[in-house]
Amino acid sequence: MTAQNNSQESATPASAILLVIGAGLLFSFLDASAKYLVLGGMAAPFVSWMRFAVHVVLFVVLFRPWTNIRMLRAHSLPLQVLRAVFLFGSTFFNFLALNTLQLAQTMSIFFFAPMVITALAGPLLGEWAGWRRWLAIAAGFVGVLVITRPGVASFEMGHVFALCSMLSYSFYVIMTRSMGATETPESLIFYSALAPVILMLPAVPATASMPHGALQWIILLSLGFYGGFGHWLLIKAYRQATTAALAPYPYLQMVWMICFGYVVFDQFPDRYTLGGAGIIVASGLYIVHREHRLRLKNRTAPNTEDEELAKKL
Repeated sequence: MTAQNNSQESATPASAILLVIGAGLLFSFLDASAKYLVLGGMAAPFVSWMRFAVHVVLFVVLFRPWTNIRMLRAHSLPLQVLRAVFLFGSTFFNFLALNTLQLAQTMSIFFFAPMVITALAGPLLGEWAGWRRWLAIAAGFVGVLVITRPGVASFEMGHVFALCSMLSYSFYVIMTRSMGATETPESLIFYSALAPVILMLPAVPATASMPHGALQWIILLSLGFYGGFGHWLLIKAYRQATTAALAPYPYLQMVWMICFGYVVFDQFPDRYTLGGAGIIVASGLYIVHREHRLRLKNRTAPNTEDEELAKKL
């Protein structure tokens, strides 16, 4: 590989970095707002449904899908729906977890998702990880155990909900990777918001709880903006730079979560949460580093045998 290619590989536009940081800030607003509403007595299923309902309305108003049939074309509608269910499950379980856990705790567990995705990519996508990345996955799992401390008094259902949210998101990402070759980006965005709204509609009357006052109304309606615009910023960012190049920057979201938790809810993570989060972040960054090195080795491997050897590194 030439020096020019190496510089292109490592170069990351500042605009892409700012877009990822902006998306993380919006997602932090989303979680903090949801926690505020749930603690205020609103049901998590209804808050989750409203997040996607407002997202759909904004998407239709801004992008007018009837003018672009690509937004509505689905190669496999059942897979689109299943992928959307995983995304909704991630949001729903996260909002349940926020009822009892701190923002930093849920985010720390959520950061284990890249390691789960790396592990699942082998049997589901044929993208097998090498032994070094498996060690990083094991280290990340230790970080989760440090945060949740199963078997001791601090372990609660909130940790279970946070783990379910993380697992749902991992399967959502795996399906996104798998469907990316056959589905248009527009349809993936559209159906991931529309399907949860339709599927959960029968449950809305039983879980709906009207906001108390103008402030709760504003916060509730803002959820769709935070989620939808945050995902739009990520799409823009990944058009400018590779996933590996941008992978470290979402971890800055932990800073926003700690700040929101302290300022809004007067909560600061304990030493177990901070220690476990540090282990998970370090493990995730190492996996990013190994995948970056693997991509470089694959590009320079002279034959198939050398390429397969590179994958085991």
